[in-house]
Amino acid sequence: MIPTTPIEVKDRNFFDLLKSMSKTGFQGRKLGEAFEIWLEMLEEEKITILMGLAGAMVPAGMRRVISWLIRNRFIDVLVSTGANLFHDIHEALGFKHYIGSEFANDVELFREGIDRIYDIFAHEREFNQIDFMISRIFEETEGVLSSREIIERIAEKIRKVAKEDSIVISAYDVGVPIFCPAIADSSIGIGASLASRRCIVDTIKDVEELTEIVAKSGKTGVIYIGGGVPKNFIQQTEVVARLKNYEVAGHEYAIQITTDSPQFGGLSGCTFEEGISWGKISCRSKKVQVFVDATIALPILAHGLMNTKRRNFPKFNFDGGVSVSFS
Repeated sequence: MIPTTPIEVKDRNFFDLLKSMSKTGFQGRKLGEAFEIWLEMLEEEKITILMGLAGAMVPAGMRRVISWLIRNRFIDVLVSTGANLFHDIHEALGFKHYIGSEFANDVELFREGIDRIYDIFAHEREFNQIDFMISRIFEETEGVLSSREIIERIAEKIRKVAKEDSIVISAYDVGVPIFCPAIADSSIGIGASLASRRCIVDTIKDVEELTEIVAKSGKTGVIYIGGGVPKNFIQQTEVVARLKNYEVAGHEYAIQITTDSPQFGGLSGCTFEEGISWGKISCRSKKVQVFVDATIALPILAHGLMNTKRRNFPKFNFDGGVSVSFS
């Protein structure tokens, strides 16, 4: 047996702190193990790292963290809820989320046109401006597109007038594809519904594109912030790939940060061991689930990665099919 090592309080960086946490217990150790698994993924010569992003992470202040991870290629593909992308666009254009209170009077907030996300406030009229802007982008776009393609169109438009860096702009700049398989379930969907049907988002095309990325990457790692649609959408690519006769064996690295627990049967809390039974996670995978609020875990992990450089990462080409190459 290996003894635990009590954490010593001293002047140190986050890298050293997370390394020392991996020798403790409970969720502190799990966070340290998640950091070590992420570092190991970054050392791989050929691997595609996919992140699933659920929960109200952008309103809660995580936009710049995700953007930084993208620009430094600590993740290669993002699958997100539409809400996170909408709030990202909102902040990119100079609008704000505000520090509020979970004890506010919601009837009064409604009367004042203030939307509440737990202890975060935002102006409904500002959201409406983004709704109409997105509607205009859909109105100007024609054809059947995957969610990846329409998000790239949105990024291309807003980067010309953006006041802040953002998730969608960072991804556009460095070639990280963003998928939003439940795009209708968000204010992006609301904006799209205000436009004509000249532009249609084909989410089955999302299934095909992401499956091709996973199948052609050879080795994949996954990082889930929360669960929901982004988690399952990434997980199911292994099943789809097998049905298409690709030789896949499940994701080889897996990290999840969640506050949900498995005993209620929901996807957001289900274990990676359960994923092995479906062939979604490799039998020999290195995996850890950290049961902690992501607004605590994400900034700590990102700061731990600050002095890390990734040598090799995938490049994607979607012209005439999907191809994956490594620099």
